[in-house]
Amino acid sequence: MRTDNRLSRMLHVLIHMSKLEGAATSETIAKMLSTNPVVVRRTMAGLREAGYVTSSKGHNGGWELAVPLEDLTMADIYRALGSPEMFALGMANDDPKCIIERSVNARIGDTLAAAEAMIVEQFGSMTLADLRADFEEGMAAVPAGERRG
Repeated sequence: MRTDNRLSRMLHVLIHMSKLEGAATSETIAKMLSTNPVVVRRTMAGLREAGYVTSSKGHNGGWELAVPLEDLTMADIYRALGSPEMFALGMANDDPKCIIERSVNARIGDTLAAAEAMIVEQFGSMTLADLRADFEEGMAAVPAGERRG
């Protein structure tokens, strides 16, 4: 099963954007993520709709943060991305009339929902400024010739 890495990728992009002067084009972001600019625009659209980034067209156009990192949490970004599936576990639906299958699915569903709620709560306690601080602390420990980011 394919993993959904949009959250980590967008957090990565937003931290980079916070360090830029001016807008980041979809092409620049796409190169950073080794993807297509269309994928970037589609993904960033959810962040724009939530009011976390703005976009402008034309010369000097691109994407810019609309909210300070201190005011954005990982949960905000997770939700703006449409609350992607967190777990690869699924439930069987071979025989929806089977009471055992329904019981198993109910327990799995309840457990996964509780775990997801706990994770989203943790995400809500971490701002993007916290992530940027982690990055800056990590960069300070890396010799200048080996730095990326």
